[in-house]
Amino acid sequence: MSYKLINRSGLTVSACITAVLATAPQLFAQGSAPVAKASLLDRWVIDGGPTMLFIGAAAVAFVALSVYNFMNLTKAKFVPSDLYAVLHDHMTACRVRSAIEVAASHTSVLGRMVAYSFPNIDATQPETLGRDKIEDSIAEFINNETRKNMAWINYISVVAQASPMLGLLGTVMGMVGAFATLKTAGAADPSQLAGDISVALLTTLWGLIVALPCIVLYYFFKNKYNDLVAQTVHAAEELINASVATVNADTLFAKIPEGIDA
Repeated sequence: MSYKLINRSGLTVSACITAVLATAPQLFAQGSAPVAKASLLDRWVIDGGPTMLFIGAAAVAFVALSVYNFMNLTKAKFVPSDLYAVLHDHMTACRVRSAIEVAASHTSVLGRMVAYSFPNIDATQPETLGRDKIEDSIAEFINNETRKNMAWINYISVVAQASPMLGLLGTVMGMVGAFATLKTAGAADPSQLAGDISVALLTTLWGLIVALPCIVLYYFFKNKYNDLVAQTVHAAEELINASVATVNADTLFAKIPEGIDA
């Protein structure tokens, strides 16, 4: 009797194992159903939420401002070599009115500076040609020019400061969403928090990605502008010196002693 019970039990266990093995592929197939993979755009941008729109707008503004400044801050637009050569010839020959006319027809910074400041040249002061008034007008011109040009450079600084703040805003929104999910679900289910965490991290990431090159290019353009302004002012001073040297050519070396009479 006991042998029959054992035999029947063995048959039952064997049948169960066979049934499990037969249905296992179907169970595994159901449990490992393929999940659609998100694209890189979804994973790295769209999952960041609506704040990414503002960060994207900041990135577009940064690119546009950078292109504009690269095109605007060039030596050809500040101190063109051909204009300087013509002006230097006129000033060396003391043709100041001709130099002013040529400069007024040119759109470069040097041309507009000469047209604005050189009318202050005073022939009644042959030793300096009224250098003080000329330099004052040059400084006034540079101040007005700096306000216009630095505005477009300072906008890059605004983008650099706004981008991390937008990223922080997205981080706060993601954390608020995460706590709201916890409050609703009542348990910390990672799958339910994944979306809010993506918003928090992606916005911070892209805010920093936009801000870092903004900071670098802001100082690059600022230094480049200051260098171009310095070159322009130096060129104007050389033009003035050329006329002063011509006017005082006869007395230029008279003050310099050449030997001592016994």
